[in-house]
Amino acid sequence: MLVFVRAPELGRVKTRLAATIGHQAALRVYRRLAEHAVDAARGLPEAGIRVHHTPADAEPAVRAWLGDGLTLLPQAEGDLGVRMRDAFARAFADGHGRVVIIGSDLPEMSTELLRRAFAALEDADAVIGPARDGGYYLLGLTRPVTGVFDGIAWSTPEVFDATMDRLRAAGMEPVVLETLADVDEVDDLPAGWHPSADTDAPADNLR
Repeated sequence: MLVFVRAPELGRVKTRLAATIGHQAALRVYRRLAEHAVDAARGLPEAGIRVHHTPADAEPAVRAWLGDGLTLLPQAEGDLGVRMRDAFARAFADGHGRVVIIGSDLPEMSTELLRRAFAALEDADAVIGPARDGGYYLLGLTRPVTGVFDGIAWSTPEVFDATMDRLRAAGMEPVVLETLADVDEVDDLPAGWHPSADTDAPADNLR
């Protein structure tokens, strides 16, 4: 199980959300979301959890935040595709046969959803969870796939479709999970997840 996180630093997480609710509140939301993702993964201890963090020197801060029992690894340098390709390659090189990656901004993430993703990989080569914004919140593979992360316009509505095209070009027909919403804007937060707006003014240059 691969989880991507950013060290919880004020002004450096959920900056689009911070433009509406302020940086302190956005940091609280981010911490809760990431902790929620890791807790869901901990429900499958047999899968093993590899948390890939950024910045590269954030291991002490991330371990103090998320606790022990996790393998902490720095994310590679490069865009999201480069970083995911590296994380999958390292997991496969270490002998893992079914590898699932998730982000850290999904309120509806659950252990049961992850269990179904791993179960899907018993019969299929790939599983994917589409996000409502056109991306995906989960990707699982049983082997490296050449080109699956290359040439993707990340953070656009075309990410899911482009990834499906690349998987099919590699001879895979992924199992598609339900579509869920990740959190980019305040309206993406479900009931009970809304923090009180804080007093620090959103900084335009941090969006």
